[in-house]
Amino acid sequence: MKIILAFGSGIKRSLKAWKGIFIIWFFSLVMGSLVALPMNGAMKGVFGKSMITEKLLDGMNIEVFGDLGGNLRSITHFFSSGLLLLIVLGIPVYAFLAGGLFSSLGKSDKPISSAEFFRESAGNFWSFLCISLLISLILCVVGLLVVGLPVGLASQSKTGSEKTPYIIAMVAVGIFFLVAVIFNVVADYARAWLVTREEKSCFKGIGFGFRMTFGNFLTSFSLMFITLIVFVLFNWFVLTIIGPWRPAAGGGVFLLFIVSQILFFCKVLLKTWRYGSVTSLMELENRGENLMNDKNS
Repeated sequence: MKIILAFGSGIKRSLKAWKGIFIIWFFSLVMGSLVALPMNGAMKGVFGKSMITEKLLDGMNIEVFGDLGGNLRSITHFFSSGLLLLIVLGIPVYAFLAGGLFSSLGKSDKPISSAEFFRESAGNFWSFLCISLLISLILCVVGLLVVGLPVGLASQSKTGSEKTPYIIAMVAVGIFFLVAVIFNVVADYARAWLVTREEKSCFKGIGFGFRMTFGNFLTSFSLMFITLIVFVLFNWFVLTIIGPWRPAAGGGVFLLFIVSQILFFCKVLLKTWRYGSVTSLMELENRGENLMNDKNS
């Protein structure tokens, strides 16, 4: 019952936070353009008006890239540098914006202004950045231990069938996904709690996140598991639409851009729905604990 209430409240809260969603979408568009536009210029400089672009309209052609010679190395270097830039910029930028987004998902039915959004983002920045880095570091270590180590040992082993490494990899990835669900809900609880406190201690926030997660494990895990499954299905839906789309003219490219941005906006809305649902569940659990304490006293 609490999960249904939390999901319903999460939808209302996410719709209320439309300004924050729009701000995040806009910043994502700008950051993506910082890499996409120079990359597009580099690709045009290499391909020019050759027949290569026509070959790529029918799909990925390995022979095309094999003919590029030294240009392929420069394109790969440019792409990897741009991706690294996005990661380096993305972590602090999204930590900053998440502070305002979680604040806009509070109890008040009145949407916060853009000025309030950025003020809350600044006030929660360091604690949110700390949470993001710590949880990401933990997940990286867990990934190496749960996925990297077993798969590496299985691939080096000379005993067993050829399918053994693949089976171990699938099981390890499944276990890692379940562990990631737990740490995601810990991080969301921590951030939802911190925006209600004047003291912005990321360690106290993470401690609260663990207490809430394991104190109400079945409800918290189920809620996060469902939202992540919905998120995975949505990404699969996006790939089925965008993947086969190969526009050959300027109008088709523009339409593809519009559709992709609408889908990305929906993706941010889904993530906000998750944040709002976790925030609502936290408030429901805390309200239940307060009622129990009042009865005992």
